Amino acid sequence: MTIVLQPQDLPAAAAPTATPRLTPKSIVRHLDLEVIGQDEAKKTLAVAIYSHQRKLEAAGVRGTPLAKSNILLIGPSGTGKTLICETLASFLGLPFITADATALAQTRYVNDEIEAILQRLLDQADGDLAVAERGIVFIDEIDKLKARDGQPAAVSGESVQHALLRVMEGSLVRLRGDDGQAPARYIDTSGILFICGGAFIGLDEIMAQNKSYGFISTSGDDDRTILDRLNARVKPTDLVLFGLIPEFTGRLPVVARLQDLDRAALVRIMTEPRNSLYRQCQAVFEAEGVELVIEPRVFEEIADLALEYRTGARSLRGIFEELVTPILYVVPDQPEICKVAITSLFTGPTVTRGR
Repeated sequence: MTIVLQPQDLPAAAAPTATPRLTPKSIVRHLDLEVIGQDEAKKTLAVAIYSHQRKLEAAGVRGTPLAKSNILLIGPSGTGKTLICETLASFLGLPFITADATALAQTRYVNDEIEAILQRLLDQADGDLAVAERGIVFIDEIDKLKARDGQPAAVSGESVQHALLRVMEGSLVRLRGDDGQAPARYIDTSGILFICGGAFIGLDEIMAQNKSYGFISTSGDDDRTILDRLNARVKPTDLVLFGLIPEFTGRLPVVARLQDLDRAALVRIMTEPRNSLYRQCQAVFEAEGVELVIEPRVFEEIADLALEYRTGARSLRGIFEELVTPILYVVPDQPEICKVAITSLFTGPTVTRGR
């Protein structure tokens, strides 16, 4: 018997999956998968990135000049500044590189170093100039560039700030060929987003003495939270008093502050993200056919040690690796082990054999 299917009997074709629309909230949702805490900083960055992408689109369609808003991240070491930037670039599919401001300050050839940074960005874009010109450059320890008394101008942080001004605002930078003889290429930095980061130790004291908005009078009908937000905001005058030059602070209109990580946040960092330390370690043991179980108490003990070290999340991996290294040393040679349970950082693991 031949069965003839009528059009109404046919299964409906699956609707094409729409690309999720880029919004500040979608950016924050993605950051939440990798970055624990820092909610206010995430929102500030999400809006800045969203706005930057929209400006790039408008500049491409209308041919209008791009009024770029570079970003300054202020926060102690180990609070996630680099991780946030890496996660943003990955989510947006943009080339991303990091640079160290202290390295720039230690060379006499600052412009050559800046050129090398942009060449690395082009390499990350697989040589595609158009892609590189929409990339992200993160310059860490920018607070180390503050002017110091008695330091020669040629090697001072102030001279590095001046050298960065042009590329951060937008200019054509000449890139030499690999052998120095090939025809030069030029990269336009107008669409490259520069994110600078630093701990800025001592900035809070400057801000406490420099509340520029305290003279504004308010009535009972006014929202006091607006004035509070203005006073809590890092102002360009604060950064100038810290040691940055006014022109440089003007290139960083968006400022986001990252807070110190507490014990609970450090525990979550080790366990919650998709690529957390715990999940990575479990995958290594799973490859050996061994189940790894670490009790919550252990993560709390690791967090306590990290707080003593005062390096934020940076020390978590080292402590974690020290915990599992002796165990992983013997597990591959003992195939009868099927489970390892760790109940304390200061006691030996419980090993189950059964294969």
